[in-house]
Amino acid sequence: MSNIDTQPFPRLALIAAAVLVIGSITAAAAGRHANVNAAQASVTETVAPLAARDLTFFDMADGSVEVRDGSGQQVVFVAAPGTNGFIRGVMRGMARDRRSRGIGQEPAFRLAEWPDGRLSLVDLATGREIELGAFGGTNRASFAQLLARAPQSAT
Repeated sequence: MSNIDTQPFPRLALIAAAVLVIGSITAAAAGRHANVNAAQASVTETVAPLAARDLTFFDMADGSVEVRDGSGQQVVFVAAPGTNGFIRGVMRGMARDRRSRGIGQEPAFRLAEWPDGRLSLVDLATGREIELGAFGGTNRASFAQLLARAPQSAT
């Protein structure tokens, strides 16, 4: 009988091998993640959007949400109470982020449609960006309509 049959495999060697494998996988994942983020950032910085519009969102006393132009003066759209749940949900999350930073609802958001079909909403006050197409076509369309709407008379 040989030594390998009677002696257990060295535990230190097993631990070293496991650390090496885990470290390699972690390094590869981190490198891939960094490359993807760098590629997205460089594309966004060099490509102009097909359409973009600065908008402000205001909660009204009656429960509606008024969407106004970037200056906050002209009403673009009014989401009646109990309607437009996706717009309300996205803006609720963005408002929560702003409140945690001590920012009010006055600064504008930039809604942009990109040549590759993406539709993004960027909080100009915090830099937070949401890719709206990730939530499906119907939800994307609820924001896409805001790019094409003409201002309404303020009430």
